[in-house]
Amino acid sequence: MKLAILSAAIAGASAFAPSTTAPQLTALRMSEVEEVAAPVAAVEEVAEPAMPEAELVTPLNYWVPDESAPCFGLPGAVAPLGFFDPLGFSKGKDVDGVKRLREAEVMHGRVAMMATVGYLVGESTPTITYGMDVHHTIANNQIPEVPGTVLFPFFLAINIAEAARAATGWVEPGLGPLFTLRKTYYPGDIGFGAGFKPTNAKDFNTMQTKELQNGRLAMLAAAGMCVQEQINGKGILENLGF
Repeated sequence: MKLAILSAAIAGASAFAPSTTAPQLTALRMSEVEEVAAPVAAVEEVAEPAMPEAELVTPLNYWVPDESAPCFGLPGAVAPLGFFDPLGFSKGKDVDGVKRLREAEVMHGRVAMMATVGYLVGESTPTITYGMDVHHTIANNQIPEVPGTVLFPFFLAINIAEAARAATGWVEPGLGPLFTLRKTYYPGDIGFGAGFKPTNAKDFNTMQTKELQNGRLAMLAAAGMCVQEQINGKGILENLGF
């Protein structure tokens, strides 16, 4: 009897005790738990370093500066000497420095070509200054004999031409470094004689080289004429027996 009463009491107490059975998870609940529990590997996007864009260089009279070539590839080197710079004037120069040297060479060559012709014409043919009489004063001594009324317009024309050349090819003072050519200016190309300019790179390089070679020869010739007249006081043709 006592055993029956004890069994009934235990059964009644267990009815009010909390259940210890683990709750069952549904399929949806399990998927949510797995998503939370599973670590998501964060993929960091590594930004690739931006490659510098190649600077676009506009060809100037078909010329594009080439750092691997003497004088950045400007025309003028011909056989048998090839590139001739024994004193190293162009060594270590950047593009602007090389362009300025070429500008000086071209302009001095053009002046020398006119001077060479001027020596011969001024000494041996009728001129505006001396009229129809052939004056045999050597060219070195003719400037003091020319009247000021002739010299003034002559030097004025030279100044106007030089000012126009400077405005075309050179950077204005205060707008950049001194003695700097414009980026878009090709040395010596002031727009004069554009109708004779070749229309392809090969022909242009050939014509430019011819001008440079004639200018170089004329610089030597003008210097030789000046020295020869100072030494013996004779005109160029007179010294040759004419």
